[in-house]
Amino acid sequence: MITGCTVLVHDDQERIGFEEDAAIVVRDGAVVSVTSADAVRELPATERIDARGQVAMPGLVNCHTHAPMVTLRGVAEDLPTEEWFNDVVWPVESNLTERDVELGARLACAEMIRGGVTCFADHYFSMDAVAAVVDACGMRAHLGEAYFSSQGPQGRERSLEFALRHRGGAGGRITTALAPHAPYTVDDADLAATASLAHAHGLPVHLHASENRDQAEASLARHGVTPVEVLHRTGILDTDVLIAHGTGILDRDLPLLSRAAGRTAVATAPRGYLKFAWPTTTPVRALHDLGIPVGLATDGAASNNSLDVWESMALTALVQKSTTGDPRWLTVRQALHHASLQSARAVGLGDVVGRIAPGRRADIVLVDLTGPHTQPVHDLAATLVHSARSSDVRTTIVDGRVLMRDRALLTVDVAAVVGELAERMPALLDRSHGRRIQEYDT
Repeated sequence: MITGCTVLVHDDQERIGFEEDAAIVVRDGAVVSVTSADAVRELPATERIDARGQVAMPGLVNCHTHAPMVTLRGVAEDLPTEEWFNDVVWPVESNLTERDVELGARLACAEMIRGGVTCFADHYFSMDAVAAVVDACGMRAHLGEAYFSSQGPQGRERSLEFALRHRGGAGGRITTALAPHAPYTVDDADLAATASLAHAHGLPVHLHASENRDQAEASLARHGVTPVEVLHRTGILDTDVLIAHGTGILDRDLPLLSRAAGRTAVATAPRGYLKFAWPTTTPVRALHDLGIPVGLATDGAASNNSLDVWESMALTALVQKSTTGDPRWLTVRQALHHASLQSARAVGLGDVVGRIAPGRRADIVLVDLTGPHTQPVHDLAATLVHSARSSDVRTTIVDGRVLMRDRALLTVDVAAVVGELAERMPALLDRSHGRRIQEYDT
């Protein structure tokens, strides 16, 4: 039982609200009820958490990241996208071992748990190692083994084998997807084959597409179609698809996306777009009008420097106001909706998490608002979005299991991970071999 807290709730119209002096009853990893603190005062419980002065929220979902890339945090700064990939990141990634991926995933999970993230959608290599970390640390995850067409058919086959092998893993906390990298690194034949495999095996697809305006314009110049139109003609838009970034989505793409509403979601990670000086951002308002959920994301820490979804929530609200020229869009309550239910829907878990309500899995974070930077509270939604920080998360719970209590991590030994990573850094960062895993040439 979590008692004495204020609970963020969604009504029948999916509007954000708050219930004060409330209690949450959890049994067998699921929410049984949200009631008053008085109603449960005398009820027995195997564990009782006193959450007075705290807000209970659905755990945040990082809808697109490359968790093991925390090992590359800060190694490629102040560079245009093409140089960032070709000169630093893709040469370094050619050195990656499965142990590097495992250690990076452990550090990333620790960071996300401390920031109130209970679920993440990961798109990377050596994903067996990531799945093992998820199982051990207690998080929820939506995982896909990334592939390029340059790997030959084996890349696509490995992505399928991973998805089938780990679907439903970690006691049901792992869901999986097919993970072609992007339309500029995966050819039409591979994308079409991926769509067929998705239908045959009941799997979603997670990929990058129209990441920025340059990609869209290059695709039009070379092929006469946008990346979204490539997804349409190869059948990817006929699958359940999560599109990462989409800042290059053009007006001509909107009718195709409209027809795919109900199957398509987009993940936005605004911090990276600002760092790369991309001229556009994810068109959240246009996607909203089409009924397409937009989930919050961080991308990998090599580009974003952090896995702080709380920051993504605040930045999404601010960037949308700036780009639309309308201070009424995005509102703080809309931002909280993106952080909760829309993010859960984006990764295919809209009926499982994203709300604190009976029957939902108990993925819950407790946020302490007693600090000077969050007082006084005139509008609780505004305080959560624009004043609170990820470091205000005191307790993180996934599937009814406490992963962090009073800021103390319970499932990851950070010091051990950091110590071993430090020893491995020279070999990982060596670029003298001149190799790269792929060419960035959109």
